[in-house]
Amino acid sequence: MYIKLLTLTTNAGKVHFPLKISAAILTAAVGSTLLFCMIVWHLLRGRRMVLRGESESCIEEDPIVRRQISELHSLQFDLQTIEVATNNFSNDKKLGEGGFGPVYKGTLPSGQEIAAKRLSRSSGQGVEEFKTEVELVAKLQHRNLVRLLGFSMERDETILVYEYVPNGSLDNLLFDPELSGRLDWSTRYKVMVGVARGLLYLHEDSRLRIIHRDLKASNILLDVDMNPKISDFGMARIFSANQTEASTNRIVGTYGYMSPEYLMFGHFSVKSDVFSYGVLMLEIITGKKNSQFLALDCDGGLLGHVWKHWTSRSPSEVVDPALSNAYSVNEVIRCMHIGLLCVQDDTEDRPTMDSVVLMLNSESISIPMPQRPSFFFPNKKYKPAPCVLNLDQSTGKADQSSSKITPPWSPTDTGASLSSKT
Repeated sequence: MYIKLLTLTTNAGKVHFPLKISAAILTAAVGSTLLFCMIVWHLLRGRRMVLRGESESCIEEDPIVRRQISELHSLQFDLQTIEVATNNFSNDKKLGEGGFGPVYKGTLPSGQEIAAKRLSRSSGQGVEEFKTEVELVAKLQHRNLVRLLGFSMERDETILVYEYVPNGSLDNLLFDPELSGRLDWSTRYKVMVGVARGLLYLHEDSRLRIIHRDLKASNILLDVDMNPKISDFGMARIFSANQTEASTNRIVGTYGYMSPEYLMFGHFSVKSDVFSYGVLMLEIITGKKNSQFLALDCDGGLLGHVWKHWTSRSPSEVVDPALSNAYSVNEVIRCMHIGLLCVQDDTEDRPTMDSVVLMLNSESISIPMPQRPSFFFPNKKYKPAPCVLNLDQSTGKADQSSSKITPPWSPTDTGASLSSKT
């Protein structure tokens, strides 16, 4: 092919450009045009991603999420199979309802029982939470984590399929006066140990470092042997190997379980989960919800109430009456002690989950003294009134604790001298 030389007419006449120079000019022009097109494309794509984030609850408008999830072929369920298993999501199959949506019991053709979580259109959770739960739980395997069997995304339905856990969630038993008796002390202790091991796996032992961010009684499921299984990973966040904390402007979780640094500043870490675990421990011991405890007219909430009785050497006064005195006083005191360590204000003062597991499983290890928790939620509807603590029989006055406490017993004291029920 013959290419003519590019010529340019000037006052001095014609100037001939060599072929190489002409090619260089042409290449530069084409490159600039392509670069401009790429910049425009990226800007438009970024705007589409922003718009998608603003409407992430609309799954059918999020092809990227669909493509990522579709790669997990082995976990996909046919929607018709789930509909048949749950009798078309009939009310008599409904197990309950959470932030994600209603949960239904079902039976697959193989006879395996399942729990199907169906995304509600009015749910505060959406595509990101759904994707997080699928991606995380599919990679996690631990006896104290609920097992994800699969998912379905068809005909505008978004469903997560889990193993069926027959004894339901912990809160349904723990906070029901008629059912709490099923949770004897040995079962409650097993639940606390199992949840601690599950969190330790998430924080340290799995392939990923995961912060759950929504640990609470309703997210603890109990299997046929009352073994606990942590569930609901829609709010979870993955940390890199060297990452220890992160911040967010979007606070998610449940009031009463969120740590002060997370609720007030958006900072979260493994120690945020430790705080939630401490609240859960105190709820298991007392049988009372942290969020509803203030109705007892006791200023300071559950954390303050437990602290006051622990420092006044009357811990048995806060133990759930449903236990009917059938519990180990030493174990109750130890668990109360560990729970108070976990809910301390300063993240540095809270133990790690491996330390918690060690303290729960060893009676000889020395446990440090906790600091007084100050992150209370006083109930403004009620006139602040001190809780009646250890009544001095000689004076008839209640022993009021101060902010500067002399520890009522040493960390190695098992509490044999405490005034407690036996």
